[in-house]
Parts: sequence; structure tokens; C-alpha cells
Amino acid sequence: MARNQQKAMLLLNRFYDMQQGKGEFRPKAKRPHLATDCDDAKKAERWRVQVVREISRKVSQIQNPGLGEFRIRDLNDEINKLLREKRHWEERIVELGGTDYIKTGPKMLDHEGKSLPGNRGYKYFGAARDLPGVRDLFEQAPLKAARKTRGELAKMVDADYYGYRDEDDGVIVPLEQEREKQAIAEAVEEWQELKEEGKLGAEEEEEEDIYAEARMADQAAAEGSGDEEEMEGIDTGESIMSHISVPSQQEVEDMLVRRKKTELLEKYTSETLQQQAEESKALMGYS
Repeated sequence: MARNQQKAMLLLNRFYDMQQGKGEFRPKAKRPHLATDCDDAKKAERWRVQVVREISRKVSQIQNPGLGEFRIRDLNDEINKLLREKRHWEERIVELGGTDYIKTGPKMLDHEGKSLPGNRGYKYFGAARDLPGVRDLFEQAPLKAARKTRGELAKMVDADYYGYRDEDDGVIVPLEQEREKQAIAEAVEEWQELKEEGKLGAEEEEEEDIYAEARMADQAAAEGSGDEEEMEGIDTGESIMSHISVPSQQEVEDMLVRRKKTELLEKYTSETLQQQAEESKALMGYS
């Protein structure tokens, strides 16, 4: 009880002193509505600190998603309003010659919010980003990669693009050789199986050997001739008479050309056309 009386007497003494002019009455000052109404840099800095504290308190409150949609929207609007007011006070402080907080001040409060593109700097804080309709605006489709021009693609073309240096690494060549051996072995094995089962067709006739007669004649002359004079003609320098006509190189080439031509005609022409061609040659006197 005595304590309460002392407090009352203390307040009464202060009030009496103010009435007598001995004390100084300092009512709580109110922040100006416009930053331009303040002409003192120190006061402007104090108002800026007050705005920052209010922003911090409201940002902490808006983190709670249980406040309800309408309360969250109101808090988000108030925070954006205070951010604009903070900017005005910072610009006013610079005009009054104070510290430039725009460049040197922390930007943590501004970066905690996320702004939508084309929304003139309006930010969404905390639970406001999860409100109906807002979340869909933030979930944008990823940007498509820009297509490269023809010039940019041409710069990427080099020897590696054409595969000229693929074998320089020493890896591909051994693999190709191994695969080639494996393919050959598989083909031989398949051919042998078909041969054993009798599924192979008639073998192609062997090409005519134009030197067969010459080889047979030479072999017969070497084995059956017992004439010592002809055998000694090699040492004595006498000329050896050959009774077998050996075709020249030109005759061999002509024969190969005729054979190739005949094969092509048989492949690409019918029997009727061949017969007509033969008759035409006979009428014109060509053999």
C-alpha cells in the first residue's frame, strides 16, 4: 500500500512541476505522413528506423499461415506500403545530407519477399506466396532454350564432327577388328550349318581358265618329250619352237571385255532382245 502511495506522490510531483514550469513535457511525437515534412536528418533517420522495425514485426507475423487469407493479404499490403515509405525516408535523408541507406543499407527486408514480373515491385511475403491464385503465378513454365543460328552451328563443325579423328584414341580400331573377326566366324558357322543341312543352292560355275590348255601343253612337253636336243637348246642358245598358240595381253583383255559384256546383257536384257540383237548383227554383217 505504501508503495502505491509513493508512486502516486511521484506522479503528482511531476505534474506539479510541469504546471510550475520546472519540468519539461515531452509528448510522444508522431511520424509525419510525408517524408518531405521533416527538415532534420537525425529525425528522418529515427523515423526510418521506426519504419524498419514495423516491417520486421509484420514480416514475422505473416509467416504464420493460420492467420487466415484476409488477414494475410492485409499484412502483405501493409508491408509493401511500409517498404515504399522506407524508400521515401531514405531519399529524404540523402536530400538532407545524411547517410545514403539506398546504397549502403542492408537489403534483407526487400529480398525476403518475392515479386512477380510486371507487377511494379509489389512483393509477396511468407504465407502470402501460398495464397490461392498467387502460387500459380509463381509456378511459371521454364523458358525454352533459344535456337542456335546457322552461323553458330557452323562454328561447331570440325574434324571431330565428320569423324576424322575417331580412330586416334586407340579404342575403336581394336573393337572393330574384334567385331569383324566375330562376324566372319558367325558367317562361316552359318554357312557350314546350311551346307550340312543341304540348303545351299547349286554352286556357280567356275570361270573359264584361258591358260588351262597352255599349262597342260607345257606339262606334257616337259614330261613326255625325251628329245635331248630340245632340252639342251637352253644352254646352247638355240631357239625353242612352241607349237601352242599363247594369247597376247591385248587378246586376253578383249576376251575379258567380251565376257563382261555378255554377262551384263544376260543380266539386264531379256532373251527376246538378245535374239533381236543377234539378228540385227547378222543382217548388218557383224559377226
